[in-house]
Amino acid sequence: MTTSFARKALLGTAIAASMGIGYAIGAQPHMAETVTLLQSARAELAAATPNKGGHRERGLGLIDQAIAEVRAGMAFAGG
Repeated sequence: MTTSFARKALLGTAIAASMGIGYAIGAQPHMAETVTLLQSARAELAAATPNKGGHRERGLGLIDQAIAEVRAGMAFAGG
């Protein structure tokens, strides 16, 4: 009986550890949410009237750059 319990405990520990490692490596909810928010901000800025002396266009470019950087960070981290 103790062997069966030890095996179950070891299996449970291994499963829990693998889930934790998988989450740490793959799941990046804050980074993914950042991309979503930046895309929403870009859509709002793109809908604005283009009478801002070029600042709107520069802002769109900076948002595109930010999205690319966040995605690169996610790729680097394996997510």
